[in-house]
Amino acid sequence: MDKKETRLRRARKTRAKIAELKVVRLSVHRTNSHIYAQVIDADSAKVLASASTLEAEVRGQVKNGGSVDAATLIGKRIAEKARAAGVEKVAFDRSGFHYHGRVKALADAAREGGLVF
Repeated sequence: MDKKETRLRRARKTRAKIAELKVVRLSVHRTNSHIYAQVIDADSAKVLASASTLEAEVRGQVKNGGSVDAATLIGKRIAEKARAAGVEKVAFDRSGFHYHGRVKALADAAREGGLVF
């Protein structure tokens, strides 16, 4: 197995458990250059809120979209947008990425912003 296959296997296991619980999920995806976050409804799989380092407001605030500082900013933004959409409690879907570095920074910032998970 290569790195991508193992990451996707971890992601499938996590998403299966979240689907059983039928809760709104905060899904995170990262690349070398950017980080993305989406709040996805449990029933209809619709995106309720999203934030990424590709947004114009974020690009003006961070030098590099693939840094821990950028992930922290995205965590705060997704928490604001989710609360504006009426979502307070979510399940954290790290998409198979290890809970370390940028993924951890985004999760911590989202918790500080008011999301419960």
